[in-house]
Amino acid sequence: MIKDKLKTYIDILNGMEDTMDRYTWLMDFGKKSAVLPDKHKLKEFEVPGCQSQTWLVPHFTYDDKIYFVADSAALISKGMVCLLADVFSNSTRSDIASFEEKELSGLELDNLLTPGRRNGVYSMLKVIQSYGSRKD
Repeated sequence: MIKDKLKTYIDILNGMEDTMDRYTWLMDFGKKSAVLPDKHKLKEFEVPGCQSQTWLVPHFTYDDKIYFVADSAALISKGMVCLLADVFSNSTRSDIASFEEKELSGLELDNLLTPGRRNGVYSMLKVIQSYGSRKD
């Protein structure tokens, strides 16, 4: 399920030849995503390593699934964190924990993002995986 959703976004982004079109799509995706209520913009949900304030809030269900909502102070970061939140939402902890970082390579982040923003994306992934490996 994670890989299928990720492939959808890879196909969308890689279907655009122009980098500016990819940026625009990513920012529009962020703009169209739900706004995170201020009550969830807490330090405990902040993603460390991001250039701008970024939050990733998990919601755990009784059937071991995790859903994520996300937001960021910067539009490109918001687009990326909301994309990742969508990719990993409705997944089990074990599916999230077994996801390998290299699988993000299809997004071609090296061509799309600055090194600082790329590091932020990998920080987002680490936070998601940390929720997937929690035992509570």
